[in-house]
Amino acid sequence: MVLDKVKKISEDIWEIPQDYKPGMNVPGRIFLSDKLMEGLESGAVEQTANIATLPGIQKYSMAMPDVHIGYGFPIGGVAAFDADTGVISPGGVGFDINCGVRLLRSSLTADQVRPRANDLINALYEAVPSGLGSKSGFLVNDAQLNEVFRIGARWAVENGFGVKADLEHCEENGEMKGADPAKVSKKAHDRGKPQLGTLGSGNHFLEIQMVEKIYDETVAKAFGLREGQVTVMIHCGSRGAGHQICTDYVKVMERASGKYGIRLYDRQLACAPLGSPEAQDYFAAMAAGANYAWANRQIISHWVREAFKKHYGPDIKMDLLYDVAHNVAKFEEHEVDGVMKTLCVHRKGATRAFPPGRPEVPLAYREVGQPVIIPGSMGSASYVLVGTQKGMQLTFGSTCHGAGRVMSRHEALKDIRGNEVKRELLERGIIVKAPKDSAIAEEAPEVYKDIDNVVDVVDRLGISKKVARLTPIAVAKG
Repeated sequence: MVLDKVKKISEDIWEIPQDYKPGMNVPGRIFLSDKLMEGLESGAVEQTANIATLPGIQKYSMAMPDVHIGYGFPIGGVAAFDADTGVISPGGVGFDINCGVRLLRSSLTADQVRPRANDLINALYEAVPSGLGSKSGFLVNDAQLNEVFRIGARWAVENGFGVKADLEHCEENGEMKGADPAKVSKKAHDRGKPQLGTLGSGNHFLEIQMVEKIYDETVAKAFGLREGQVTVMIHCGSRGAGHQICTDYVKVMERASGKYGIRLYDRQLACAPLGSPEAQDYFAAMAAGANYAWANRQIISHWVREAFKKHYGPDIKMDLLYDVAHNVAKFEEHEVDGVMKTLCVHRKGATRAFPPGRPEVPLAYREVGQPVIIPGSMGSASYVLVGTQKGMQLTFGSTCHGAGRVMSRHEALKDIRGNEVKRELLERGIIVKAPKDSAIAEEAPEVYKDIDNVVDVVDRLGISKKVARLTPIAVAKG
């Protein structure tokens, strides 16, 4: 019955009408193909509709084609709120603040790497701690951790983990302004201190890949990509620090929602007006969590470079193409009904995809648009796309962040054997390293939507356009 009320308004665009439930301030929009629509969860529709009831929301509550049920917002949820009348919600950012992905492009070819791929992935697996609760090979003290929270990837570069050019190729330059370590609890500090430079668990990974196909030669050249080239993708976030920040502020926001008389159709959407002290404290802590994640990926990148140079010599190049956030809320300028407005854009399991000319896009890419990196599931392809002007009009410059789960981790562990998945992938020429077989079972390719189908939707809609398809050679799983 829920899905019967969702109406197709054009190819790949479905609408949840504003009268779907009382209190909706705007309609909902879901971006799915007919095929992907068949697997849409009714709960994800409800969550998208619930978001539309929040104060100050602009245009639509949106869900990308990788949509599935999450905490408060669905994964793949996007919503923009007026800076004066809107709210901020931890449920619209997620527990893994700035879970994101970065892509290193190398000067090596797949033919050079494949013969030593096993040794290389073993070296990367040893260099970068992974798994639930994994701890780093080095520890930061309290003062250093505060600097990580405050300036993000810049702290890592200034302390020898990378080069200045890396910062120029990060969203927000790897340093989200407005971060305040004083707004981060002691428990979040304690959880973050031993985990800087770790991959974590779940869907996080470190993957050696090959550029299999180029779709747009002009943009690919600007991005430094060519067929047969080896790349390395790093997917991880803010670890226990980010999780604790979200946990702490969900409680704050539950009280704030009542204090400010905000009616919640789902308690998981607890929020506060953007001008309130609670909202400002959360934003400062969330920005600190985002900065931790950028520093984390920066340190891991340094160790990846060291491993490659040990195997292939000091002269190989491992440049950062780009680094994007998946779980974050940011203040951005967008056009609404012909008027430029400052909005707080929540992207939960969604990627920023800005067009050519935007000042937020690195100078090296400003003529073509922002690189968009969409990781696949273990054993499937990943994609590099580019942001578009149409995306600014349709989705506040947003696109999908991955394939999207179709099976829970519990279901996967019940139905899938990790050792069998590992064997099947090896038969396809893909080497997998993981802390245990259950980690492989939880992230097997079949627990996700088909990444090709998902990316085809955003490409057809024009909210981001395909540039290159990447296929895995070897994977280190969290």
